[in-house]
Amino acid sequence: MHDLMTGAASQITLLDHHAVEWSQVRATRYWMYQRFEYHYPGAIRELCQRLMVIPPERYGDQRVCAYNLRVSVPDAVTSANTDPFGNRVFMISIPQISGILAFEMRLVVERDVADRVWPQVDAGDLVRYLSLTPLTKADTRITDTARQLGHRHADPEDLADAINTWVHGAMRYAHGVTMVDTPAAEALAIGGGLCQDYAHIMLAICRSAGLPARYVSGHMLGEGGSHAWVEALVAGPGGYRAVAFDPTNHRRITPAYITVAVGRDYRDVAPTSGTYRAPYQGHFSASKRAGLMHLAYR
Repeated sequence: MHDLMTGAASQITLLDHHAVEWSQVRATRYWMYQRFEYHYPGAIRELCQRLMVIPPERYGDQRVCAYNLRVSVPDAVTSANTDPFGNRVFMISIPQISGILAFEMRLVVERDVADRVWPQVDAGDLVRYLSLTPLTKADTRITDTARQLGHRHADPEDLADAINTWVHGAMRYAHGVTMVDTPAAEALAIGGGLCQDYAHIMLAICRSAGLPARYVSGHMLGEGGSHAWVEALVAGPGGYRAVAFDPTNHRRITPAYITVAVGRDYRDVAPTSGTYRAPYQGHFSASKRAGLMHLAYR
């Protein structure tokens, strides 16, 4: 495991995931490498960086086996904590930097779906996932859609499935037409966007229909960057369970997905964010390699 956490990403051998029958998968183990790099035209001071790139120790049927996080600056001070949503958050403080700052993350995650373990949510937390946020604020089209779908589907899980289908049909996947802070109503009016837009629109409709739902940030095998989807919070024996839908790809999630963090919208779970003092901005770039180390069928 030490070599997997410290070795070069190009030296790791991964299985081909393209021919996997995901509906028949029992257990998986994933390896992932990510690099976030900032280039600054000069010195910056008092940098405070937040990274949300490592999942919690356990999340439903998902378990973190090992991880490694490296900062390119020797005098960086790193601390870890858990936010109000249960996410693992790293805070990095650096007094001064000149030139390049890089963060490297390696991760090994297992999923065992033989006995499905749904993420559980306390009833007291539902109110935060029913409240509309600036990114999920509803307009007339969203509230009308929520009312119409709510009338047709009394069962909460059926309703979430119908909303997932509606959002997928209303949108086209398109780069460059929205930004990460584009509100749901605006993205829906445009009729196109990226995975976070699909997720925000689905959240806005779910919450307008009285169905608590939360934003999920994570990864899907085959995607070059991070991915986003939605968990509808459905009542069941012993409390509420999180049932995940991917409106971008019009399906429920499969074992090909890894959950990193959950929240009310993108702003709660942005993989990287922060502040610093300087009269100029830096240039950001990111790279990722991920794949299967182990696969077992039912």
